[in-house]
Amino acid sequence: MRPYILKEASWKNLKSDRFELAVLPWGATEAHNYHLPYGTDIYEADGVAEESGRKAWEKGAKVMVLPTIPFGVNTGQSDIYLDMNLNPSTQLAILRDLITVLDRQGVKKLLIVNSHGGNDFKTMLRELGLSFPDMLLFTCNWFQALDKTKYFEEKGDHADEMETSLIMHLQPHLVSPLNEAGNGAEKKSVISGLREKWAWAERKWSEVTEDTGIGNPKKASPEKGRLYFEDVTNKVAELIVEICEVQPDKLYK
Repeated sequence: MRPYILKEASWKNLKSDRFELAVLPWGATEAHNYHLPYGTDIYEADGVAEESGRKAWEKGAKVMVLPTIPFGVNTGQSDIYLDMNLNPSTQLAILRDLITVLDRQGVKKLLIVNSHGGNDFKTMLRELGLSFPDMLLFTCNWFQALDKTKYFEEKGDHADEMETSLIMHLQPHLVSPLNEAGNGAEKKSVISGLREKWAWAERKWSEVTEDTGIGNPKKASPEKGRLYFEDVTNKVAELIVEICEVQPDKLYK
């Protein structure tokens, strides 16, 4: 039993143990090219949150990792078979309920470890911060914590070289041979502002990619995944430790 993992905890310990920070991993269930499982974002959320929690715990952080929420915002993939969607308003309701529990029970800090690009919690936490003024609410995208070009050769953002390498490391039995994977080619918008990324509109997934991937996974390897996982969990663990240590009245200097 890992004392920082809620799904493994028992009432015997929780009856007396108290925690400074709750970590909520949040994933998605969606197609990831032909070679990765629908649960890719879930396995990544599990792996990153739990390993980061372990590293932070060993540094003295009183952190509790909550069970991963397996569904995310997939509004742009409504025609991809069994891509499961939670609307942002539903996510807001879930967050409100969970924060209500934490606030009532004295856990005054929450960090969402986001594992899906379609999830965006910033505006939700702005709204919830008004309702829970005693809570410190944080969110992070672990996949943006490091410069991926230092680890991977091919650019991408979905079932790409990075995600494929990571699942090769975390769940190798769930990765099909790479010769079965599509090349993850992406069709670009005809609107220049969208191509330049200073304007935004949701991508219609089935129109921008034929294999549901964006980014060529062919150069992925378990060793690349291992190196990246080690460094990214060091980075997230550092964030967890700092959040645990910070005092609400000393957030800025």
